Amino acid sequence: MLTLNTKIDHAESVFAQLVLPYEMRENSRLRTALASGEEVAIFTVRGTVLRNNDLLKSDDGRVVQIIAAHESVYRITCKTPHDLLRCAFHLGNRHTQTQVGEGFLQIHQDSVLKQMLEGLGATVVEESAQFEPESGAYGAGGGHHHHHGDGHYHAHGPLAPIPARQKIHRPSDSQS
Repeated sequence: MLTLNTKIDHAESVFAQLVLPYEMRENSRLRTALASGEEVAIFTVRGTVLRNNDLLKSDDGRVVQIIAAHESVYRITCKTPHDLLRCAFHLGNRHTQTQVGEGFLQIHQDSVLKQMLEGLGATVVEESAQFEPESGAYGAGGGHHHHHGDGHYHAHGPLAPIPARQKIHRPSDSQS
């Protein structure tokens, strides 16, 4: 079994790519398989979220590139920046993992949230796309924003103390 446990910034060559949905990329302990069928174990620092194009190195020197899988998401747009900000506020108020793009928001599909957003005047379109939500104020990393050259800014790092029981809304959570 290939064991990946070191995140690196650059590699001369890549042994394989591993396509994972966001839900699996936010696990610091994971067992999965490459497209070739070779089993892979991922052991990263607790709180690490793997992002599209991240590189992981094994003890034997092989490097695997992480690729964000296409997932069922909603792309949310509004007629005005103010309306989009209102949508972002309401999603944040529900602790919904949200990707923030230039003029749009993106979330995992959830019919209850779709209805709420449409009630706020948003246009909500179903898509299959890579999902890279903001890590937020409690994310792991260096505490800064940086540009990946893909038109998106990504936040990394704790900006405030991490609460012991932070509830994050996921579409797979049961609706009560």
